[in-house]
Amino acid sequence: MAKRIKSGTEPQPGQAVSLRTLGEYLNLSPATISLVLNNAPGVRSIPQETRDRVTEAATKFDYRPSFYARSLRKRQTFSVGVLVPDLNDNYVSQVLTGVEEYLIEEGYFYLTASHRRKPDLIEEYPRLLMDRSVEGFILIDTVLAHKMKLPVVAVAGHRKIEGVTNVVLDQRRAAELALRHLYKLGHRKIAFMRGGSHSSDADERWACLMAVAGEMKIEVRPELTIQIKTRFSTPEMGFGPVNELVSRKAEFTALVCYNDLSAIGAIRALMDHGMRVPEDVSVVGFDDIQNAAFHNPSLTTIRQPLNQMGIESARILLQRIRGGEKYPDSVEIQPELVIRESTGVPRTLSVGAK
Repeated sequence: MAKRIKSGTEPQPGQAVSLRTLGEYLNLSPATISLVLNNAPGVRSIPQETRDRVTEAATKFDYRPSFYARSLRKRQTFSVGVLVPDLNDNYVSQVLTGVEEYLIEEGYFYLTASHRRKPDLIEEYPRLLMDRSVEGFILIDTVLAHKMKLPVVAVAGHRKIEGVTNVVLDQRRAAELALRHLYKLGHRKIAFMRGGSHSSDADERWACLMAVAGEMKIEVRPELTIQIKTRFSTPEMGFGPVNELVSRKAEFTALVCYNDLSAIGAIRALMDHGMRVPEDVSVVGFDDIQNAAFHNPSLTTIRQPLNQMGIESARILLQRIRGGEKYPDSVEIQPELVIRESTGVPRTLSVGAK
């Protein structure tokens, strides 16, 4: 390729800078410039002086290669779509941190859409993201109703759907850890909080709690069961149901909450009724979000390795995108009991409303 030293006309202010305009300025062919900027095979045949002129000009005029043109050449966009219920949710943010960590290392970009648990948005957002040529999806705590055209990894997904790999927590082991902890402390009158139907973990977590409670001969009394009704991930999830629970004047010494946010709301409701945690009621959360260790009292909880689950979901998705013919239908992650200040030995007399 002939080297032409003299520079031509500079691009006009506001003019889009392309390989052609750079070529006109440098008196070089667009092919030569492309080879240099993409560090393509064969670039070593181009004199170093010419390479330096190309990179200096690209910097001077803030030239950026066309993403779509590069994608068409390689037939890849190096981007994935991530669907979440709420970007402010602590659970989601910790999983998303793991997803981001892995994708950055692998040179992938991700587009996030928050559907607020609205079925129409859960249907529409994947189509919009596919219009932007994402290569696959990661769904976090998102209920999927059917298979999709692209590879999918679902965190906390429990439905067996063709083309979907579910990254899930061992919910039965989690139930055993929570109930055995309370049982060993001496609790027998235990209240249970069930998650809302909008949450992908709710049904399986409840089924596992009920199964383990039955095996341990722990009576699950209707007056000691409550359910989350709000769809928003705030402490209000637990505040309202526990107010309802206390108003029944039923006696209980411990409460198993659906997650940490609902446990924080539950503790506030108990305190408003003059009850102390854990002196009057022990409370167990679920997830081990960042706030759990710093709440007063600090939360005893079942830890989900949320960051690890995010990393694992991203790893599996890229493996599938890159042509892995075999992929697991489900990957199970193990939970851990974290004992803190919100659980303790029950008082001699059970407590009820005061």
